[in-house]
Amino acid sequence: MSASPQNTSRSPEDREFEGRTAFVTGGASGIGYAACRLLSARGAAVAVADPDQQAAEALAEQLTADGGTAIGLAVDVADPESVRVAVDTTVQRLGALRLAVNNAGTSGTVAPLADYPLADWRRVMSVNLDGIFHSLRYELPAMSEAGGGAVVNVASVMGTVATPGGSAYVASKHGVIGLTKTAALEYAAHGIRVNAVGPGFIDTPLLHMVNDERRAALIDLHPVGRLGTSEEVAEIICFLLSDRASFIQGSHHLVDGGYTAR
Repeated sequence: MSASPQNTSRSPEDREFEGRTAFVTGGASGIGYAACRLLSARGAAVAVADPDQQAAEALAEQLTADGGTAIGLAVDVADPESVRVAVDTTVQRLGALRLAVNNAGTSGTVAPLADYPLADWRRVMSVNLDGIFHSLRYELPAMSEAGGGAVVNVASVMGTVATPGGSAYVASKHGVIGLTKTAALEYAAHGIRVNAVGPGFIDTPLLHMVNDERRAALIDLHPVGRLGTSEEVAEIICFLLSDRASFIQGSHHLVDGGYTAR
């Protein structure tokens, strides 16, 4: 009697993160929120790390109600001790760390470089650049202990190009790409892949505060004629974290609707 045919409807990404723990900063909103949901749907145990502990716990409860495993953690990525505690707690409660998404970020003031407020410069750098340094500093040793893993840092199109008035944001995101490449070189031998994504303007809560005129102007910057969605960015994040991306290392992948192709 011949064997029954196999079910070919299963996608290669279905439950591909089963048995793996993921740590996601800025996980309670925007791109981080979408990444947490997709990672959980594909089998990962997810630590939702966010400065808004209530929002992080609420998302963790949703993921758990949907059949996943998740915890919500308060974390301030600008504070290295806060990150250390969050990563340690993740490992203690969910198991060996294998996946990380360093997404927490802030936009900053718009001002000419010579007039840029020093306090605002320091705030943007402390979150966008220092925050990813702190996160990598504790994630990478944890992944080494686990025998390997994958990290995706969320940079920006502004890690590739620039915009007037955005010196702090642009510099911080260029720095994220530099950190990504350095970590990729240093930890490849540990079985850890480190890559970055560069979203264009994404329709997140941050953009809900802009007026219609500004929103239309932002849309016009993208040849596809619209803003991106958090879910679209989450898809490439999860691809880069997956074994399907096993030969991708130290790269920056744009998700920008053609913004940088002009």
